[in-house]
Amino acid sequence: MSRIGSMMSVGKQALANSQTALQTTTHNIANANTEGYSRQRIDSRTAEPISEGHIRLGQGVRAAGVDRVVNNFLNKQIQDETSKLGLASGREGHLARVESIFNESVNKGLNGFLAKFFNSFREFANNPESKANRALVAESARELTEDFHRVNDQLNAVQKDVDAQVTNQLSQVNGYVKEIAGLNEKIPMIEVQGMKANDERDRRELLVKKLGELINIRYAEGDNGKLTITAGNTAVLVSGAEFNEMFARSTPAHDNKREGNVDIVFKYGPQGTEFVVTREIKGGQIGGALEVRDNVVNSLHENIDEIAFTVVHSVNDIHKTGFDRYDNTGREFFNSLEDEFLASSEISLHDDIMTDPGHIASGMMPKSPGDNRIANQIASLQSEKLFSDNTTTIDDFFNGMVGEFAVLTKRNNMVFEHQKNIVAQLNNVRESVSGVSLDEETTDMVKYQKAFDTSARLIKVADEMFDTVLNLKRL
Repeated sequence: MSRIGSMMSVGKQALANSQTALQTTTHNIANANTEGYSRQRIDSRTAEPISEGHIRLGQGVRAAGVDRVVNNFLNKQIQDETSKLGLASGREGHLARVESIFNESVNKGLNGFLAKFFNSFREFANNPESKANRALVAESARELTEDFHRVNDQLNAVQKDVDAQVTNQLSQVNGYVKEIAGLNEKIPMIEVQGMKANDERDRRELLVKKLGELINIRYAEGDNGKLTITAGNTAVLVSGAEFNEMFARSTPAHDNKREGNVDIVFKYGPQGTEFVVTREIKGGQIGGALEVRDNVVNSLHENIDEIAFTVVHSVNDIHKTGFDRYDNTGREFFNSLEDEFLASSEISLHDDIMTDPGHIASGMMPKSPGDNRIANQIASLQSEKLFSDNTTTIDDFFNGMVGEFAVLTKRNNMVFEHQKNIVAQLNNVRESVSGVSLDEETTDMVKYQKAFDTSARLIKVADEMFDTVLNLKRL
C-alpha cells in the first residue's frame, strides 16, 4: 500500500513539475519579442530517495527553481560596446548638420563668397572708373558678410540643438535611474525568500544598457544584489534604493562652452549640493553631443571668427590709405571689429559704402580716376599669407579647416559603422544564448505536454492498483 501511495506521490510531483515547465515555456513564448528578456528554463532535480532495507527507492522529480539562461560576461561586453556606439551616434547626427553648413556642392558656401569678393576687386581694378564695378564690389561684400552671419547662425543652431537634446536625454537618464533604484529595492526582497528575480534582473540589465548608451557610467553589484551606478567620476546616480538626478542648466561661458549653452548639473538628494559635471561626461550619446558642441563647433567658430576679423582688419588697413571717387581718404570699408571673438556675427559693411559705392577707394592718389593700386592690393590679399603666423593664405586656411573637419567626420562615421557591427554581432551571440527560439519552445511544449499526460496516467494506474487491493480485501 505504501508503495502505491508513493507511486501516486511521484506522479503528483511529476504532474506539478510538468505544469511548472509548461508555465515557463508559455512565459518564454509570450516574451519572445520583449527587449532584454532572457530565456528561462526550469531546474528539475531528482527528489530525495527513501530507504527500505537495503533498497533506496527514487521519489521522482522536483522543481528546484526557474533560472535565466544568461552569460553575464557577454552582457557586460554588450553594455560596454553599446556605450561606445552611443558616443559615435551622439557625434554622428550633429556632425552631419555641421557638414551641411560647409557643403559647397549644395550651395555656394563661404569660400565661394570669399573668392567672389576678391574677384570683384580684380574686376574693379581692371576698370576703376566703372560704376557697375563699384556696385559689384559693394554687393559681393554684402553677400560675404551675410554668409558669415549664416555660418555663425547655423553653428549656433547646432549648439542649441545639442542643448535641447541633452536636456531631453537627461530626463530619460533620471527616469532610468529612478526605475533601477526601485528594482534594487525589489530584487533583494524577492531573493531573500529563496526565489530568483529573473524578470526584474532582465529589466534592470536592459535599463543599465540604455543608461550606458546615453552617458558614460561605472557600476557594480554588491553582495545584497543591489547596483551602485556612477556617471563620470563623481556623480553617484544610484546607491541601493536611493537615486540622484542630473539636469541641464544654462550657465556663463567657460573653457570651450559658450555663453548660454547648458551645463550638466548633478545634485546629491533633494536638498543636497549641486555640482557641474559636464567635463566628466565623455561617453554615450550625451558625451558625443557635448564633444561636438564644445570642441568641434567652437573650433569652427574660432576659425570663422579669425577669417572674418582678418578680412576686416586687412581690407580696412589698405582701404583707409586710398582715395574714393570723391577724393576722400581714411574711410573704412567694413565696420571695425575690436577682436576676433564673435567677428563672424558682427562683420558688416560700412554704411557709407553700402549707401554709395562711390566711397570705395581704388587708387593711392587723389584726382586719379584710373588709379587702381588700392583695388589691386585688396585683391591680392587672397594670395597673401595672413594666417598661422603668416604662413598660410586665406584659401589654404579655410580649406585646411574644412579638410580637418571632413577627416573627423569620416573617422567618426567609420567608428559608428564599426560599433554598429560589433553590437549587432554581440546581440546575435546573446540571442543564441539567451534569446527565445519559438521552434525550441514549441518542441519543449509538446515534450512537457506528453510528460504531463504520462504523469496523469501514472496516477490513474496507481489509483486502479489501489482499487484492486481494496477489492482483494473484500473477497
